[in-house]
Amino acid sequence: MVKQLKPRYSIAWINCIDDVPQAEWDALAMPLQTPFFEWEWLRTIETSGSTTAETGWLPNHLTIWRNKSLIAAAPLYIKGHSYGEFVFDHQWADVAARLGVEYYPKLLGMSPFTPATGYRFLIAPGEDEAELTGLLVRAIDQFCQQNQISGCNFLYVDPDWRSTMEQHGFHSWLHHSFIWQNQGYQTFDDYLGAFNANQRRNIKRERKAVTAAGLTLRTFKGDDIPKSLFPLMYRFYSDTCDKFGWWGSKYLTPKFFEQLYPNYRDRVLFVAAYDDQNPEPIGMSFCLTKGTNLYGRYWGSFQDIDCLHFDACYYTPIEWAIANGIQTFDPGAGGRHKKRRGFPATPNHSLHRFYDPRLNQVFGSYIDQVNEMEQREIDAINQGIPFKQDAAETCSDP
Repeated sequence: MVKQLKPRYSIAWINCIDDVPQAEWDALAMPLQTPFFEWEWLRTIETSGSTTAETGWLPNHLTIWRNKSLIAAAPLYIKGHSYGEFVFDHQWADVAARLGVEYYPKLLGMSPFTPATGYRFLIAPGEDEAELTGLLVRAIDQFCQQNQISGCNFLYVDPDWRSTMEQHGFHSWLHHSFIWQNQGYQTFDDYLGAFNANQRRNIKRERKAVTAAGLTLRTFKGDDIPKSLFPLMYRFYSDTCDKFGWWGSKYLTPKFFEQLYPNYRDRVLFVAAYDDQNPEPIGMSFCLTKGTNLYGRYWGSFQDIDCLHFDACYYTPIEWAIANGIQTFDPGAGGRHKKRRGFPATPNHSLHRFYDPRLNQVFGSYIDQVNEMEQREIDAINQGIPFKQDAAETCSDP
């Protein structure tokens, strides 16, 4: 559906990113720090059958064109549930039910199954960002109201973009992720030096446990990655998701991982654990990189090896990050193990607008209290991180 807005702009909703030339889309997406809105990543998710109406993730991207040139876009999905988002809005769905409001379907802006900060409208450099943002917001409002969509939600938003959207009437909801920041570390020992003596010993013991199990961890990046690791990663991913049931958010298909090899391996980093008896890894983690950012996505192991998860998902990626100038490492969802390994609780926000005035009023009335409680939780988590307090401590312990 294409509707003329004014002589120089036209708007189009598309259900397949293949309808947009890669060069046109990436001219908008490549300047972002995050890799998760690049054309090839989103296309691989779509063409692999991972985002479909059947899985509850129907692509419904909004685009603005000048003549035949793409000048703005919003990656969007119509959601039939809240799974795979890692922002748990079930309490708001319960409120909607009590008000007699159909909460689903809803319109969602995020990179599917990817709780990594960076969502924003994609706008071509040099264009009037304020004008195009207003056009995108009005198009979203009209679409949702015409199609009885309960609300529009943007998750893990770019911090600078958040204030812009608050000016357009979106409510901001505070959450947290666990993010490692490179504090000028030159070596892994520098990273260890940030902890108190007890935690330094603990991290060293955990890495030694992996070595004592006869395992060697190797990193593979880009063209150095053996093609066989991509389908193997699906098996690890699938096995891990199965262990967590519906919490596992098992949406990615074997085809997704296989398509990454020819089309997107330049962004991929694998951490693979080998023993002497097997030519293939017995465990592996899957990360993506862009610029000075590293993102942990999935992991798995066919054997229950003490501390392998910590080494494959945290320590070896951190070691690689330090050696390769990475400044920020987002290891992915979850947090129970992360804070003790130097990943502070770091604020992120989602943005919400509901089209039923009663639901919008309830959300707006309580969200400040919710955000205050979340900030207290962030502060409490970070007070418990075992960083050293005494500047005189050294790393001389065994």
